Order: sequence, then structure tokens, then C-alpha cells
Amino acid sequence: MKSLCKVALGLTVGLGVASLAGSPAFARKEAPTARPGLPKAERTALASLKAALDARDYPGAVSALNAAQASVRSADGRYYLAVMQVEIARGTNNLPLLSSSIETLLASGRLTPVETGSLYASQGAIAALANERQRAEAAYSKAMEMAPTADVAVTLAQFRIVAGRYSEAVALVQRAIDLRRASGQPVPESWYRRGIVLAAAAKQGPDVLRFNREWIEANPSPENWRDAILTYRDYAKPDAAALVDAIRLDRMARGLAGERDYLEAAQTFSAAGLPGEAKSVFEEGVSARNVDPAKATFKEAIVAAGRDATAARPRLASLRSSAASAAAGAPAMAAADQLLSFGDYAGAADLYRVALQKGGDADVANTRLGIALALGGRRAEADAAFHSVAGPRSELASLWLIWLAQRS
Repeated sequence: MKSLCKVALGLTVGLGVASLAGSPAFARKEAPTARPGLPKAERTALASLKAALDARDYPGAVSALNAAQASVRSADGRYYLAVMQVEIARGTNNLPLLSSSIETLLASGRLTPVETGSLYASQGAIAALANERQRAEAAYSKAMEMAPTADVAVTLAQFRIVAGRYSEAVALVQRAIDLRRASGQPVPESWYRRGIVLAAAAKQGPDVLRFNREWIEANPSPENWRDAILTYRDYAKPDAAALVDAIRLDRMARGLAGERDYLEAAQTFSAAGLPGEAKSVFEEGVSARNVDPAKATFKEAIVAAGRDATAARPRLASLRSSAASAAAGAPAMAAADQLLSFGDYAGAADLYRVALQKGGDADVANTRLGIALALGGRRAEADAAFHSVAGPRSELASLWLIWLAQRS
């Protein structure tokens, strides 16, 4: 957990610098000299300060500020003075002046919620830079209440991490992602990854899987798909049948990498009685130069997979016949699984539908019907089949839907 804390503090300071660099939404939106209610001495002093700021003459502005502070007494005057003090403080990196000016503005009662939230965020950044964590966290919390932003949510999450309040940090990271997406801006990939790590630390498996889905949907790549499938396997705990379909997805997303992945995939298909896929996975691995067919580990396995596939293929016709005449759905499921394994996607889809009609396991049948339809190029039908999956398999179906959308 030490690494999480280090990341937290770094990001907090990073946001602080960004907050202090930005211009407040209210800055100098009204010219103090145009307010007839101000006493003449105040108007004169503020006009001199404004002129120096317009010229970006910060030494001159500091000098004018001293005169203005001695002259300004009215509530309006103090408000305008505080606005310009913020500008001077930013231009001269004067944190004490910035802090006191923000306090004055927050106490003025003249700000919109967005302006107030922005100032509380700046106040939190100043406190974080001074290593006043409790004060910083309180200020960022107020900023989230007044005008939530994605950056403030992420920063506040870091304080929760440091305090070991991982569940709260998970919720804040999700809020940050939602806010960023709602604004139409891209979400940094690191936010999704942080959500996964935090949810895992909080032992919140469903949240791990949700972040995992959102991450791979926004950041598809073969390497990321491999990691996403591994995360699914770790936290969804799929049974043997679902594991077969997860490895199928990994393969379709080109996530298999290295000889171990290909060997595990082939062994999984072989153990499930699907020699067609075991054979084709080895062939794919050899073609991609990820599998050395001369290596002792693979040589015997490749020969065995080929032998089993050769023996199984002639039985496909009899499996079809048995499925058609059987009263239950199990024979149709078994036949469909073999056809899918050998790449007959249209035939497999027909038999999965037969299995559904005859009372086969609906969630398994719909998952594999979706796979057969997807691989056969029938996207709309595949989409409908995956959406029909419920129960423990729904998470896997959601990943297939994400892949299907990306493929299109």
C-alpha cells in the first residue's frame, strides 16, 4: 500500500499546481472603477492596481496593492481588491496572499457554486503543498459539494487512499470517470487501472469487474484484452465451461501471447473435449511463431491434438442426427459445441437454437450461440443472444459484447 500513498501525494500536488495556474471564473469580470457606490479614494486606488495588472507589471501591482490595502474599507472594495489580489498572487507565486484572498472571496457571499468550488479546490491545493492534509481534504470535500469535477474527485480519492478508506476512494474514482465522460473528454487510462487496483484492495469484486469492463471498452488492444480476461478470471471465478468461452474471447481479441498462453488454451479445449479448437490453436501459435513445434513440450501435444481432431471430425454428422431426434437439449448442445470447435459457425448456431428449444442450459446456450453468430459475421443476432445471458455468465457476455462492438 505504500506505493498507493506515494501516488496519492504526487497527484494531489499535481492538481494543486494546475488549480493555482488557472484563472478563476469570476476574475475581474466587473471593473471596480465603474461602480459609483465606491468612495472616490477606493476607486482611485483600485484603478491604479488594475492598470498595473493590465500591463502585467507585477512589481508595480505589488506597490499599488499596498496603497489599495490602506485605502479600501467598503465591502465592495474589499471584494474587488481580493479578486485582484488573487491575480497578483498567481503572477508572483505568493501562496500566503493567495490563501488569504481566497478566504476573503469565500466569505463574500458573492460567488456562484462553480466559482466557490474552484476556490475551494485552490484552497485544498495550497494546503496540500503545505503538507496540511486534513485541511486540504476538507477543502477538496467542499469543492466536490459545491461544483464536482473529475480532477477534484480523483484528488480527493488520493486522500482516502492515504487514510486507508479504499471503498470511498473507489466511489470517487468512478465519479471522476463518470464526470469526465459526461463532459465529452477522454478518461485517462490510468484512472481505470487505479479503480481496478483500489477495488481489489477494498475486496470489492463487482467493482473490479466494472472498472475492467469500462477500461477495455475505452482502451482495446491485444495486450489489454489479455489483462482484461485475466482480471475476469481472477474475480469472476468462471467454471470450466465459462473458462472455455473466456479463452475463446482472449483468442479472438488476439490476446494470446507466448507459448504458455497457447499451451493453456489448447489444453483447456482438449480437456473440454473440443479437439478441433485444440488443433487450430496450436496451428495458430506455430504460424505466429509463438509455438515451436519441435520443442518437446509441444511436439507430443500437437500430434495428440491433430490425432484427436482427425478422429472427431467424422462423428459430426452422427452428432447432428442424434441432436435432431433427441427429446432433450443436451445432444444438441454437444453437437453444437463440436461444430463450433471445428469452425462450422452456421451449423453450430442452428443447433444451439435447437438446444434452447429443447430445454438446454439457457445461459450457456445463449453465450455460445452469440459466439457462433459473432464469428459467423451475424452481429445483430449475436448481440441479441449475448444480451439474453443472465446469472454468473452475464459478465462474460458483456465482455463479448464489448469485443463485438469494437470488431464492427
